[in-house]
Amino acid sequence: MAAPQKGEVDQTKKSFMGMPGFVVDFLSMYRLPVEVQRRPSRSAKHALAALECEVARDKSRENFRDTRVGGVSAAVSKTAAAPIERVKLLIQNQDEMIRAGRLDRKYDGIGECFKRTVADEGMVSLWRGNTANVLRYFPTQALNFAFRDTYKTMFGYKKERDGYWWWMFGNLASGGAAGATSLLFVYSLDYARTRLANDAKNAKSGGDRQFNGLVDVYRKTLASDGIAGLYRGFMPSVTGIIVYRGLYFGLYDSIKPVVLVGSLEGNFLASFLLGWTVTTTAGVASYPLDTIRRRMMMTSGEAVKYKSSMDAASQIVAKEGVKSLFKGAGANILRGVAGAGVLSIYDQVQLLMFGKAFKGGS
Repeated sequence: MAAPQKGEVDQTKKSFMGMPGFVVDFLSMYRLPVEVQRRPSRSAKHALAALECEVARDKSRENFRDTRVGGVSAAVSKTAAAPIERVKLLIQNQDEMIRAGRLDRKYDGIGECFKRTVADEGMVSLWRGNTANVLRYFPTQALNFAFRDTYKTMFGYKKERDGYWWWMFGNLASGGAAGATSLLFVYSLDYARTRLANDAKNAKSGGDRQFNGLVDVYRKTLASDGIAGLYRGFMPSVTGIIVYRGLYFGLYDSIKPVVLVGSLEGNFLASFLLGWTVTTTAGVASYPLDTIRRRMMMTSGEAVKYKSSMDAASQIVAKEGVKSLFKGAGANILRGVAGAGVLSIYDQVQLLMFGKAFKGGS
């Protein structure tokens, strides 16, 4: 090889990563850095990974905002409806309270229950147990965000592709699985809320209460019944979720194409009334399961307990009649109206502030 002339660059010294000097010249001429030529896929992967991380961060921020603002919505609606909710629970569980000596006589309807509760315990007592009810929202929503994609993948049936019944099965299965998963973590808060709301001043001990707050419910229940005491009534709770979701989706999907047609299609009032009617119907139909689970909750710490949900149902019906399973259902319907009304107003405020409404959940 001829020696380079004066002023020329030795091509062998100019080589890079084993490439001849003229290849380096070619790449430089087209302004393509050798580093890019050497690692094109690596840079692309880094860029894609950075983009995916940014999308994930945006989604996480949006989920956090939805949970936070939705939590405010839930707190507002639950707090507004808390007095009706407590009356509903007192009427629903009054027989267990009388049996345990914590109520001297039955309530004579919703109005009389309100009057007696305020007279015996004060106005503020109508919100007893509401803190646990509000706190329950946040872990429930966090769990929903964590598990919803998994359950969607597991039960991802499409109505158009798989048919109505497979789609319905997917809704029931995913709803039941999500409900059971969430309940595993938050059921004890629902238990504590129920015990606090039904903790009327003891008729036999001069107005003493059984529990002195949320922490005291946990402490006394764990001491008397262990962990099992916090989960009494769990199975009818899961069954109730499946029944409620099945009726809700089934009724709404069947009635909507028949009712919301013509001038009613897209009508807000018509959609609201249909949704409220379907929700109320599903709620009343699944209400006996709610009664059974709460009556089972009330036996934690007591000497006599129900052996199972079937045993609870059979004993309640045998001693008190079928209608006892629906005690408090009227107050439950009123609670739904109050909650829906408050949320409707609050949604309008959210639309003005954020351009989006955040539902508070159940």
